[in-house]
Amino acid sequence: MSDTALSGPKGPTARNIFAALQLDTRLLGMIGAFIVLCLAFNVFTDGRFLTPRNIFNLTIQTVSVAIMATGMVFVIVTRHIDLSVGSLLATVAAVMAVVQTDVLPSMLGLGHQGIWIIAIVIGVIVGAVIGAFQGWMIGYLGIPAFIVTLGGLLVWRNVAWFITSGQTIGPLDETFTMIGGIGGTMGETASWVCGLVAVVAAVWLQVASRRRRSAHGFPVKPAWAEFTMGAITTIAILGFVWVLNSYDIPKARLKRIFEASGETLPEGLTMGYGIPYSVLLLIMVAVVMTIIARRTRLGRYIFATGGNPDAAELSGINTRFLTVKVFALMGALAALAGAVAAARLGFSTNDIGTLDELRVIAAAVIGGTALAGGVGTIYGAILGALIMQSLQSGMAMVGVDAPLQNIVVGTVLVLAVLVDIIYRKRTGD
Repeated sequence: MSDTALSGPKGPTARNIFAALQLDTRLLGMIGAFIVLCLAFNVFTDGRFLTPRNIFNLTIQTVSVAIMATGMVFVIVTRHIDLSVGSLLATVAAVMAVVQTDVLPSMLGLGHQGIWIIAIVIGVIVGAVIGAFQGWMIGYLGIPAFIVTLGGLLVWRNVAWFITSGQTIGPLDETFTMIGGIGGTMGETASWVCGLVAVVAAVWLQVASRRRRSAHGFPVKPAWAEFTMGAITTIAILGFVWVLNSYDIPKARLKRIFEASGETLPEGLTMGYGIPYSVLLLIMVAVVMTIIARRTRLGRYIFATGGNPDAAELSGINTRFLTVKVFALMGALAALAGAVAAARLGFSTNDIGTLDELRVIAAAVIGGTALAGGVGTIYGAILGALIMQSLQSGMAMVGVDAPLQNIVVGTVLVLAVLVDIIYRKRTGD
């Protein structure tokens, strides 16, 4: 009898473990780079970078760019580009600001509870119409997306100026500003409930996916691999909630909150901010965009067109109308991002959204969206936005001058594309 037979089966190697977990190696590399980046900045800032306060601020600063980055994934996947999203954000933010400060109060009365909802709906409609118009020029008139959106970058930035007459509009509706970040959070208890619901939903989706694959005869992960992935997901979600809950509301602010409700702040009471409503909005957008990408005909058509436009058109896909849909969706998401950005400031300013088009494109590309089209993920774009914001915030905390910050960001973008090219050549994607 051979030694192998006597010794029994060998333990799993690291390669076998990663194969069984079916992890995206590129995503793991991004996460690893993000962790190294955070640890490095934490050292250079004497431990201030990874505090609950800074992490909370990072999340709310990332939201507007991350929301637009999810739409930019679809744009780039279809082999287009949108350079107008920052200017479009400014135009729609100006529209929403004027609507809720001048138009609706005169119609519904000052302080009406529906003002903020109507303002956002109008903003999303305006953003979608502008995006569809640009998509129509690209899809039906055949004008390159680079030229159309480059023109849009100039046009919509100045349209925003004319809408506001070059003035800062505000203060905005109090309820509207709650979606901006620190002014609107769920609180500790509601955040824990939201986190637990997210864990249950994630585990249920994992189990449902396993059953569906098994029912159709597809290979499934080993039970231990499924359990490991479930545990990692649970720890990540609850850990995120714990960090946000750890950022305590300042005593003075907490005292004012209690006084506003006619109560007295108990001695020694502390309360955490919890999950900001803007982050909750980003999560909802990410879920919807992921469902569109993976579970709908529109998503399949988008990735099929990006993979091979000629074959997609020959198979019956109306690629021109698809372009209109993609840019309309991008415009609607720019409107949501504009609502978040304006709400965080409490005003609509002339420079809102400046250079956001570059940040959004960089976030999508760093997140793994191929400029050649056909490849991209929603979660990758959001992680790319978080990496970009962490890089800029970290350099600002260290004291790096703004020109050098831009040099570093530009260098990182080029290196990210280079790494992506090398990775795809080696993997054959």
